[in-house]
Amino acid sequence: MPFPTGHRYVFVGGLHRSGTSLVARLLGTLPGVGGITDAPVPENEGAYLQGGIPHHARSGIPRHFATDPTQHLTEDYPLNRFDTRQRMVADWDTWFPKQSIWRVEKSPVNLTRMRLLQQLFPMAHFVVVIRHPEAVAAAVAKWIERPASVLIDYWLAAHDQLRADLDYIHAVSVVRYEDVTNYPTNTLTGLATFLDCPNNASPSEPIRNGNADYAEATMMSAAQARRARDWGYEPGLVTQSQWRHPTRHPLRHIREATDAANAQTNLGSE
Repeated sequence: MPFPTGHRYVFVGGLHRSGTSLVARLLGTLPGVGGITDAPVPENEGAYLQGGIPHHARSGIPRHFATDPTQHLTEDYPLNRFDTRQRMVADWDTWFPKQSIWRVEKSPVNLTRMRLLQQLFPMAHFVVVIRHPEAVAAAVAKWIERPASVLIDYWLAAHDQLRADLDYIHAVSVVRYEDVTNYPTNTLTGLATFLDCPNNASPSEPIRNGNADYAEATMMSAAQARRARDWGYEPGLVTQSQWRHPTRHPLRHIREATDAANAQTNLGSE
């Protein structure tokens, strides 16, 4: 079956409970951008709706997938083949609005699949969503019986790998959950700039910063905090106000414009 032409993909990924679903919905409000809705899978995750890259009960397990070497899919992965792309596009075609130029596919596992996905979809863009490690550890604790310190270590290891992968990705923007929730309009402007599409949209849903729900979360140790600081996070659920969002884009004017738009989230107002 031939796959449709004229569509481009933006893949959203991040650890569970980091805000990937929220960011995918925000992207879907932009003109010419559409996402998967009303699919019979958890959180409309496209990984479940395609058969090109196997996704089963051992895939994407919280507190496991992001540091599992077998789930770090790169250019060397055996499924780096044209027929893999054909299968994925054909499987997804039913779930996206036909008129969309950009198709948003959101799955947490995209965090560790970017390098393979870029090989299959060379024009794809990637949005990675990160959230304070203390909040993520507290949020996933309802699923996983592990000490908070272990969950924070997992967060740090996952983001160490992310840092290494970013050097291989042509077009990627890293956004923080805290900026998304505190400054959603500015964040949407940055995302629109990154995709080089019009931005006459505004958030269509109430948005709140859920970190306050975890005010009693276990704090990072001094050693953990030193590593988290690179991502703009301090102990006690504190988010640095001056933090540069990692952005890669082959076109300098888009990269610089995205950086400028993202910098507005550091100014503390909308």
